[in-house]
Amino acid sequence: MTKIKLSTLFTITFVCFLCLTPLLQAFGRISVGGYFKNYSLALDQPKIANLPENNQQPIQGLVTNRLRLNLSDSISHKIILTLAYDFSPRVQDKSLFDRQELNLGLKAQGYRAADLDSRLFPAAGDSVSSFAILQNLDRASLTFTTHLADIYVGRQAIAWGSARVINPTDVLTPFAFNQLDVEDRIGVDAVRFRIPTGRMSELDAGYVFGHDFKFKNSAFFLRTKLHYHDNDVSFLTVAFRENLLAGLDLTRSIGGAGFWLESAYVLVGALNSDLRDQDQDYLRSSLGLDYSLRNGTYLFVEYHFNQAGAVKPEDYLADTDKTTYQEGSVYLLGNHYLAPGISYQITPLITLTGQALINLTDPSIFVMPQTEYNLAEDIYLSAGIYLGWGRNPEYSVSDGYGPFLRLRSEFGGYPDFYFISFRIYF
Repeated sequence: MTKIKLSTLFTITFVCFLCLTPLLQAFGRISVGGYFKNYSLALDQPKIANLPENNQQPIQGLVTNRLRLNLSDSISHKIILTLAYDFSPRVQDKSLFDRQELNLGLKAQGYRAADLDSRLFPAAGDSVSSFAILQNLDRASLTFTTHLADIYVGRQAIAWGSARVINPTDVLTPFAFNQLDVEDRIGVDAVRFRIPTGRMSELDAGYVFGHDFKFKNSAFFLRTKLHYHDNDVSFLTVAFRENLLAGLDLTRSIGGAGFWLESAYVLVGALNSDLRDQDQDYLRSSLGLDYSLRNGTYLFVEYHFNQAGAVKPEDYLADTDKTTYQEGSVYLLGNHYLAPGISYQITPLITLTGQALINLTDPSIFVMPQTEYNLAEDIYLSAGIYLGWGRNPEYSVSDGYGPFLRLRSEFGGYPDFYFISFRIYF
């Protein structure tokens, strides 16, 4: 059978199995849940400063649906099977399928040894017009509980870091700051051991398999977490795609506020002498405070330092093909950022949130106000606007080469988008 036929066969088998779960639930073994989400967006690409209005790109539309089914089977009191499958029909401009500008939770990441075809329709090798059906087997793991450790084998979520906006230590499957659907971390193929070592302390270690199980595509990690004098401290070492990360994560309370410090230093090519490049080593750190007021208002502010970025906007795109951006999960282009945020509960059913990310050296800013209405139990309606402000990009010619796109600020080059979201949980 071809790969697409195998994917289709798996999908049919999985859905049929889920249809039988009510019968299995009667015996108390199977737990089934999930959600349906719809996002309808209008995407407005940034204007090119030196192009006439009639040559600017028009506003594009995007409608994406996501049905997620979660299944948990208690095979015994010490063994649990976990499965999760995403099914996502999308209607959008063809160019958006190619660029993947808005990752709504279904884009498969690199830390999977093997995977289903992400596209169910059109078939592999066929061109996409404006409609496609995507899929993602996002969880497929066994959890073994012993008196010494919990052992996780298979596709699972692995993430670290306490920062609210940018997580320097999260290099496996990070979310971008402007990503809409951040509810479920993308699953990776791994073997993981979590060993409790005391009150609120643990040792966490594992191996994450990359494409075809090759070492150069894989990662492994060792993390210690301990509680000391009202401080929660984690030390982390991650080897990923032959690079080496040393990380620190510290959280505590200061007065009535929460405090966090998350830092990571990456040695590029440290596990491969042919790729070692000290000049590309970089530090990333996030430092922040949050505070909850009595009236239901939640406030936070975070500063982020990104040594991998450039100082001048004209240099932003020069290094994006290097290891830092291709393998290190770095996507911000500058050095210094400030991220304030607020959440306010207008009524018990209506919540207003706002967040911004400011490039302090451009300067440019990206703001993300949105509101959520709890229509009924487990049913939510949201709407928001994500806007970037800064000097618009322009086409330039240099030394006879061009024209090429040159950024004059970071967030001035981001697309604006407007969205409505409808979510049902079951």
